[in-house]
Amino acid sequence: MSTKKRSEPGALQHNPFAALRPEGSIEVAREPEPAPPPAERAEGWAVGKIVLRREKKGRGGKTVTRIEGLPTTRLTALAAEMKRALGCGAKVEGDALILLGSLVDRAAAWLRDQGAPRVVEGN
Repeated sequence: MSTKKRSEPGALQHNPFAALRPEGSIEVAREPEPAPPPAERAEGWAVGKIVLRREKKGRGGKTVTRIEGLPTTRLTALAAEMKRALGCGAKVEGDALILLGSLVDRAAAWLRDQGAPRVVEGN
């Protein structure tokens, strides 16, 4: 066993960063940059939350996934992208996008990967 003594924890013998800041210099505190407005942060997504939920009522026992809160200007384009990415059917009903099948988890993961700000999963 080695009987090498350690120096005290508080006593540094050499500071490698001493030359980086000249003595007498004053560190100026910078103000943090303001956060961009919510519309810019969302990058084309709706500013509010996007809600996904599973539905069966009124569809002859078939299960669908309803997505609300998407930007209405991009609904048809998003339907086409999600059809291709998730391998399912999709259509637009009013302000909602309907995916054919129970795809809440997969659709939520896809939306988050695409940069959607707030995705809420329902039943």
